[in-house]
Amino acid sequence: MTRRASADARAGRRAAAALGGVRGFATAAHRFDRCRTLEDVVQAAAALATDILGARTAAVCRIEQDTCTVLAVEPTPTDQRHLWRLRMTYRADERPALRRLIRDRESWLAHAMDITGEPVEAGDEGAGDPIEVATLRDVGAASGLGAPIVVNGIVWGQVFAMRDRTLGLFTDDDVARAEVIGALAAGAIARVDLESQIRHLVADDPLTGLANRRVADAEAESALESGEEVCIVMCDVDGLKRVNDRLGHDAGDDLLRTVADVLSRAAERLPGSTAARLGGDEFCLVVVGHHRSEVAEVMASTTAELPLPHGAAISYGLASTAVTGEVSARHLFRRADIAQYRVKRARARARKSAVPIADPAVTAERVVVSGAAAITAAQPGVVPRLCAMAAATTETLGGSDWAVLMQRDGDAAAVARGGSPADLDRQQTVTRVTHGTWIVEVGASANAATGQAVTTALHALAAVAVDGAS
Repeated sequence: MTRRASADARAGRRAAAALGGVRGFATAAHRFDRCRTLEDVVQAAAALATDILGARTAAVCRIEQDTCTVLAVEPTPTDQRHLWRLRMTYRADERPALRRLIRDRESWLAHAMDITGEPVEAGDEGAGDPIEVATLRDVGAASGLGAPIVVNGIVWGQVFAMRDRTLGLFTDDDVARAEVIGALAAGAIARVDLESQIRHLVADDPLTGLANRRVADAEAESALESGEEVCIVMCDVDGLKRVNDRLGHDAGDDLLRTVADVLSRAAERLPGSTAARLGGDEFCLVVVGHHRSEVAEVMASTTAELPLPHGAAISYGLASTAVTGEVSARHLFRRADIAQYRVKRARARARKSAVPIADPAVTAERVVVSGAAAITAAQPGVVPRLCAMAAATTETLGGSDWAVLMQRDGDAAAVARGGSPADLDRQQTVTRVTHGTWIVEVGASANAATGQAVTTALHALAAVAVDGAS
């Protein structure tokens, strides 16, 4: 080594030693304490390892299923060889040092050069693991180390660092410092993970993953303080009770998760919005900074693109501060709820008074469109697809109830039934179509056109529902 290089190495070691003392680790602990996300922790750990260890580069790696992946590196390498290496993943069965770190929680130390700056000789046991030595040589580094990050008794990852020859070789004391950094990082990771779990329990609806009522209320209050236009969309699921009664509560839960997905898609199209489940079949969307006409358009297009299975539907109402003026969040929710009930009642009246078009060809076309959309949106399996098809086509034909049956030993046993309880006293005709062992009974209004074209359409849909599920 030159005299200048020796001086730089001594200065680097003194700086690392100073940062690696009690005061340096106290500073590190305070920095980790300010971290609120996993990303904050890994970035802080990489930066602290660079400073405290006097490293050219330091990284924090995640280890899952014996595979090591770099999450953060400080500073970002300019050497393309090094950058390429860091973007790779490493398997423990290919790297003995990594395998020992995972299984025995054993830190490792390797040198590609000796203290004079000369390359180590092949087979030099004092240089460390040969594979790590080769890696250091490939990227032009002199020394490297790795220390485990153990979270809740499991090796979560490792702190990894490298030095140039100008900074001198890592020592056992540097390994000890890296282990302390790993321990501090582990504590911060455990803390932010626990905080995330608590936030999930407090803020998220366990069934759908949407925000809960508490979050919706807080978001609405915050939005009103922004001074921008705020819209509340209140939603209710039409047909949930029927699905629960006819198909079981598992199907009802699936329906609620589908509604959550629809509202999540709407929220994505309205950046800054919050979708929430308030309880039961009540959902809402809190929107800030978007005009009410845009919100109405997004809701209409999203619900049209993503129809619900089993003939269910979303009724929704919208309230906006552009109309109500400066009001409380509670008042805005109430106005949206009133609008939603108005839509729900109007839909019920429309269903009771609807008279299908008498032209069989037009009716058959509508049956095909509604039935195909329902089958596509249904859950996998023959029964869910047939139920969705029966519910959608019965609604299109103005009927009140439907059934799916299966033939067994010459008898037909009902597998599922559905319909609108409020409509059961209406007169209807029933069209029965068969495909294989499956029978679908579709209800139709007494005024509906149920000629051969409609029957053919229903047969085709039943075939699509059954054969497409295979």
